[in-house]
Amino acid sequence: MKTLVRWNPTRTIFEEMDRFFEEQAEQSSRTWNLPLDVIENEDGYVIKASLPGVNTESLDVVLEDNVLSIKAEVEAEEVAENEQFHIRERRTGSFSRSLRFPVDVNGDEIVATYTNGVLRVTVPKAEAVKPKQINVTINS
Repeated sequence: MKTLVRWNPTRTIFEEMDRFFEEQAEQSSRTWNLPLDVIENEDGYVIKASLPGVNTESLDVVLEDNVLSIKAEVEAEEVAENEQFHIRERRTGSFSRSLRFPVDVNGDEIVATYTNGVLRVTVPKAEAVKPKQINVTINS
């Protein structure tokens, strides 16, 4: 049986060959990079990552030496003998991502939540690096 492939009339045969070999390399690699959104405000950072299908028991979020690391694994589904994938685009295997913060952060106040497949990590800046408002007294 032939494999179904999305048809794209703008691709050349060379692009199709590149796609084929890239897919083979991706399938042989069991680790993938996790795309993130990182937002900064005056109080700290908010990191968001889409992690559909991740079992929270395998999710590991660690701060060490001002580096936040997120690691987990998505288990591959078992395929019955009489079944064959035609398209398999969902990622499985291990993933990890680490970020180094440019300023000191308060590791004791980090909050991580996982809702509807989205991991949200709030990382407050250390008090020493937050801007301080200084009141000026006027002497008359």
